[in-house]
Order: sequence, then structure tokens, then C-alpha cells
Amino acid sequence: MQKNDIFIQIAAYRDAEIIPTLQSLFGKAKYPNNLKVCICNQYSDDDPFNLDDYRDDERVQIIDIPYQEATGVCWARNRIQQEYNGEKYTLQLDSHHRFVKNWDTRLIKMLEKLRKSGHTKPLLTAYIPSYDPENDPKGRVKEAWQMRFDRFTPEGAVFFMPYTIEPKSPTPIPARYFSAHFAFADGKLCTEVPHDPNLYFHGEEISLAVRAYTHGYDLFHPNEVIAWHEYTRKGRTKHWDDHSNWNDINKESHARLRKLLGIDGECAPCVRNKLFKEYGLGEVRSQAQYEHYSGIRFSDRAVRMSCIEDKVPGTASKKEQYHKKFKHAIDLHPSSFTTGPYTFAAVILEDKDGNSLYRRDEGGDKFTINTNEEHFFHIWVEANIEKPYKWVVWAHNNDGWAERIETIL
Repeated sequence: MQKNDIFIQIAAYRDAEIIPTLQSLFGKAKYPNNLKVCICNQYSDDDPFNLDDYRDDERVQIIDIPYQEATGVCWARNRIQQEYNGEKYTLQLDSHHRFVKNWDTRLIKMLEKLRKSGHTKPLLTAYIPSYDPENDPKGRVKEAWQMRFDRFTPEGAVFFMPYTIEPKSPTPIPARYFSAHFAFADGKLCTEVPHDPNLYFHGEEISLAVRAYTHGYDLFHPNEVIAWHEYTRKGRTKHWDDHSNWNDINKESHARLRKLLGIDGECAPCVRNKLFKEYGLGEVRSQAQYEHYSGIRFSDRAVRMSCIEDKVPGTASKKEQYHKKFKHAIDLHPSSFTTGPYTFAAVILEDKDGNSLYRRDEGGDKFTINTNEEHFFHIWVEANIEKPYKWVVWAHNNDGWAERIETIL
């Protein structure tokens, strides 16, 4: 009988939380010696912490990468997966987590129950509830979370939001999406659906959801709290803080995602198969089947109401209509607005010919702010339209129209 060993994947980027994460991971497991933890340790010699206490632990493999050589989280996760050695299960994490007692046996029991109920390749994944490093354990959320559709970004990635499972469920919840910070499945997931090292960050999760589903995996959200995740990484260095070229890498990554999923009709399936190879879609199910199951259509960025309203995936009628839904956070810097006070500002979405697709007026107080402020502020726009060509924010003061800020999407 195969040992219930678990290949733990942790991509860590200059994150001091990796130490308490490992302490909780081993300390709360029922069988800590069944864990094989592989860490892609993207480090700086200037960081005030290190992994030296774990270097002689035979359960831990550390891949040391100077942070200057790191190229993104998907690249790091792919590097980890190359160390997979046939373990029965795998758990993909970030480097900032806490765990419940006996988390390992509880996950295995949950997965195997799904298998016995007829799901040959179950996969447990979610935006798990949060914890606060500055107020732990009191700051831990007590309810299990699942994921809901939020929006298409202008670049084409799909964003999700967590929300509480209500009412509580006695069994795992069928899921549409994949969470990169918590995913538990058979170990062969590492070889069947390996991370694409050419993706950067945004787009990682929707690509894995579609790829796993088309490879035959059935996605579920755990119906009970197994672990906690820290979402803000407040005060800690991220990859894009260290690498001035991150925006160029990110643009290439988004272009690749659009080709993979045919977003905006970007790439024909026959071309995709040759382009992506082991990082492409599976053959057990089609992308069209995923789109019907999830209620998300990539070719024109449309969504069914059953998806927006979080109905059980896969239960919608094939006749249910899709709706265009554009939602975007316009990032503005206070230094752009220096001639206040303002009476209002027009927020406009335009097509390529300059026609207005959407407009609303924001109160001037939002723009009459301290121009020495260093942080961006956001204006959210949401409309049932196709992706616009540009957004415009046009401020108005007592003398008439003033600053006009615009960006092509």
C-alpha cells in the first residue's frame, strides 16, 4: 500500500512568514514525517531571517535562488514541481499560512471521500480564510471560504473574490476556480498540469482552473477550515518591488494567457496546441465544457448570471444567456490633480473612435486632496459593455474643465 506522503510546494519570496509557516505546517500535522516540503527560496542576503534551521531536516528541500535571478511566481512553482518524486498527494501553498490540528489527515479524508463518491480526480482548492500576523491567533477567520467571480481585467485575466460558505455544507462545495495558494490533489497533478513558467502572476489561477478541468480534475472548495492565509503581505517585499522590468514581463504573460484561452479570439485552438505543449489544455474535457460548467466565456469576456450569482456550477441550462461585464479599478495619483478645489470629475469609458460607452460624475471632494500624498487612489467602474478602448478621468473646477487623465486599455 502506498504511503500517504504529501509533496508540499512552497514558493517563498523574501518572506519572513516562511518560518512560522513551516512551524505550523509540521507542528499541526498528525504525521509530520510523511511530509516532503520543497521550498523555492528566493532570498536576499540583506533579509533579517534565513532557513538555516531547516537545512539539515531530511523532510525539507530548499532551492536557493538569489532574488535577482527570480522571474515570477509561476517560474518558481514550476521549479519546485521538477522535484516531485511520486508522492501520493501534493499540496500547493504560499509562504504565509497557519494550519489546524491534523490538517493532513483531514485533507486526505476529504479527498478520498470525494473519490469514493465517484470523482476519480478530485482537487480541493480555495481562497482559504485569512489570518493576521500581528494578531495571531485571535485574528483568524473562523468560517470556511469559497471563491466567486469578480471581473475580467483589461488585460484579460479573470479575478476572483473570497466569501463565506453560507449556509454551511456537510460536504465540499463544487468549485469553478483554482486558488494558487491552496490546492490539494493527487501528486500526479504536478506532472499532468505543471505550472507554466512563462506566466508571471495574474492569470495563473484561471489558467490552472481551465487546464485542470480539461485534464479531468473535479474542483471543490473545502467545506471546513483547514488552514489560514495572509493576503496583504503588509510591509514585505514583493517581486515587482525588486525588478524594474516586471511590467514588461507581465505584459508578455498576459499576451500568453490570451492565447491559451482564446481571449478576445486571440488564438485558434490548433495554434494553441502547438504553442503550449505540456502547458496547454487537457484532452479529457474541452474548453467549451469548462465554459458551460463555469459560466465564463473567454472569446468575448462574457459571463452568465448563474456564475455571477454563485449558483452550483454545471447546472445552468445551455440556453442561459451570457452578459458582457466590464469592471476595472482606475488608479490615480494625487499629484495629477493640482488645480482644485473641484466641482466634479467625469469618469468615461470610450471606444476606439472616441465614442462614450459609459459615463458617471464623481464628487469633486475625492480629487481635492493633498497633492503630497504618496499613494494611489482608485475609482471603480463597472458596466455591462465590451472592453473599452480607453478610460478618461476629466476633472472640473470653478474655472471649467481642468486636468484630463486617460489611459488606453
